Amino acid sequence: MSRPLLITDCDEVLLHMVSHFRDWLGEVHGVDFDLSAGDYSRAVKRRDTGELLVREQTWPLLNGFFETEMHRQTLVPHARDALAEIAVYADIVVLTNLLDAHQERRIAQLEAVGISHRVRCNQGGKGTPVAELLEEYRPSAALFVDDLALHHDSVERAAPQVFRLHMVAEPELATIMPPAPRAHARIDDWAEATHWIRARLTSGLDGRDLPVIGEQP
Repeated sequence: MSRPLLITDCDEVLLHMVSHFRDWLGEVHGVDFDLSAGDYSRAVKRRDTGELLVREQTWPLLNGFFETEMHRQTLVPHARDALAEIAVYADIVVLTNLLDAHQERRIAQLEAVGISHRVRCNQGGKGTPVAELLEEYRPSAALFVDDLALHHDSVERAAPQVFRLHMVAEPELATIMPPAPRAHARIDDWAEATHWIRARLTSGLDGRDLPVIGEQP
């Protein structure tokens, strides 16, 4: 019989990223990144001029961080132990939105902190790769973890049978980021999330049987 499948994001779920990215921008590029700003289009500014950086200017900086600064990233509390516990009864895939050129760096980065699972890089919405993983693994049940609401939307459209857990492990972001409406639950701590994940993956139900956050009373 097939095993359940956990598909999890990496940045702000397994590894802290954005706070380290902010520090690097300030140290190396003289750029301030206000994590408390709800509107990221107005959060990144040149320190000397106050000029706002548009998306086309910030993407090269983000790519540069992943090219040379991944060693700065730190493990989210309880993530390693949680995955070890889940791996006893489920397969695990790390589905990370990075350029394919960074895949080997990501694998090595995770292995260095004791996380050794399959890594798949992706660009864009995660619904399609999640559906492809379901076709490949044919799991008895599947659960998706991500910090971004847009990916929960994408997965619901492509694979509504998948349970969806919204997790924002960066405290500075968790306080300002609302629960993803199309996720089934919001849990920002892996120690707590392991119980919810096991219950869902062994319930005999699927994501279509649960109300999403946006529909809960």
